[in-house]
Amino acid sequence: MEFAELIKTPRADNVALHRPFYPAVEGTLCLTGHHLIFSSRRQDNAEELWLLHSNIDSIEKRFVGSLGTIIIKCKDLRIIQLDIPGMEECLNIASSIEALSTLDSVTLMYPFFYRPMFEIVEDRLRSFLHDQEFELLSSVTEEWRLSCINKEFSVCPSYPPVVIVPKSIDDEALRKVAMFRHGSRFPVLSYYHKKNGMVMMRSSQPLTGTNGRRCKEDEKLINATLRPGKRGYIIDTRSLNVAQQARAKGGGFEQEAHYQWRRIHKCIERFHILQESLIKLVEACNDQSHNMDRWLSKLEASNWLTHIKEILTAACLAAQCIDREGASVLVHGTEGTDSTLQVTSLAQIILDPRCRTIRGFESLVVREWLQAGHPFQQRCAQSAYSNSKQKWEAPVFLLFLDCVWQILRQFPCSFEFNEQFLIMLFEHAYASQFGTFLGNNENERSKLKLPQKTMSLWSWVNRSEELSKFQNPLFEANSLVIWPSVAPQSLQLWEGVFLRWNRPSKFLDEAQEEMISIIRYNKELQAKKTQTTGHTVVSWQLFCLEIVTVSAEAGTLTSTQPHG
Repeated sequence: MEFAELIKTPRADNVALHRPFYPAVEGTLCLTGHHLIFSSRRQDNAEELWLLHSNIDSIEKRFVGSLGTIIIKCKDLRIIQLDIPGMEECLNIASSIEALSTLDSVTLMYPFFYRPMFEIVEDRLRSFLHDQEFELLSSVTEEWRLSCINKEFSVCPSYPPVVIVPKSIDDEALRKVAMFRHGSRFPVLSYYHKKNGMVMMRSSQPLTGTNGRRCKEDEKLINATLRPGKRGYIIDTRSLNVAQQARAKGGGFEQEAHYQWRRIHKCIERFHILQESLIKLVEACNDQSHNMDRWLSKLEASNWLTHIKEILTAACLAAQCIDREGASVLVHGTEGTDSTLQVTSLAQIILDPRCRTIRGFESLVVREWLQAGHPFQQRCAQSAYSNSKQKWEAPVFLLFLDCVWQILRQFPCSFEFNEQFLIMLFEHAYASQFGTFLGNNENERSKLKLPQKTMSLWSWVNRSEELSKFQNPLFEANSLVIWPSVAPQSLQLWEGVFLRWNRPSKFLDEAQEEMISIIRYNKELQAKKTQTTGHTVVSWQLFCLEIVTVSAEAGTLTSTQPHG
């Protein structure tokens, strides 16, 4: 198919672009196979807008006389308006945008056509290998091994070719366990806690059914991870009622009589409930009525912060079992591709300081989301504005990023990355020039030959000129376990995602820049030795001397810095 066939009107002049908090701009609108491009004609202040068609969630058309208006609602939650003279031109452009933003074939998407303008120093898509993780693991324990049982994806289509399993369990036993687990997702190692040797595994539900079917190999695999005299915990991300109902469909849960593990149910919602929650939240954030009761009522009705609390609570429980109870943990729900991954990845952020670094977090996203089989293509097909019927869409990854932001806000000095890093991952999960989040699992990505045909997001992020944008100036390496509060009073709306298009950001940006300059100044003072004692200047005392005053009403920003 040629993209030109879908573009009825490739160019329109005298188009007016409207965006919240910006003056209207007149210019030329162009459509290409993958982008909507708006270019202003002002000599004094030329401006360009490049919008990926894949970032468009829905469009609306309005007409007043011969003037047509197209309202474009994006997956990154931004809304823009285009006023186009001429009804026919407007209809043609709207029709073209709708066709180009809903392409069925993955191989027609922009990552297969994108050619970077920067030098590729490092392609991180290929460098996150299980043997690197296993090398770190084998330096502290010899109880685990790499298994290539899933080579060619013959055992489990949603697992990577290589997995880490107990050394005492051979591949033949793994095949039998795979037949006993939903989608063949047998238990694999997710995390090893160096402090006490406890582990966290993940899988899908066992296929016990109404007859209480057993699998001796499954019992042996799970029990093989226990130390003598120790008991493990199975954290089931479904309610007990849902887990019992699953037995009627052939699924179920582990019987404690056959496993030396205690089962705990921590209900985390799934699919359409989460998608509806996102839709309600965004609708509340876009409500311009400025009525406090209405806003609070809509925010509560969305249940978004309730979902955040549920996920963080389950993750803290998993971390507590491992670090404080000295017990190993198995996490699963039904498929083991959504809430399971939220819990295992957040628990690692709590427990492992490496996951709070930029490279460590990238590795976590690859291991616990991409390689672990989270179906990004299905979950991120639509955002909050789509009018089409929901199928498998759900903001599972966005909820995970929101939970990370909640922890980052509570521990602002313990993370090497900043909020912009998390926002960037949200944007690229829904629409990107990179192939990292295409496909639903490693099997699909292998068939699409994504490593060969598309560019990796990490190869762009990890360039020094980009990396500096995502570094947290407050970061001080913290080797301790961090315990976030999950009390309702501790959880806040993530304004950086949900309100960033609904408020002017000028003064917030200025405040951020001022904060960064203060921190740099503070670090310069730290580096200087006092002539009398040779000790560094006490940083936090000097930091407290800084006075930053931001006045959004007056639009002023003042700062005083000590001299000396």
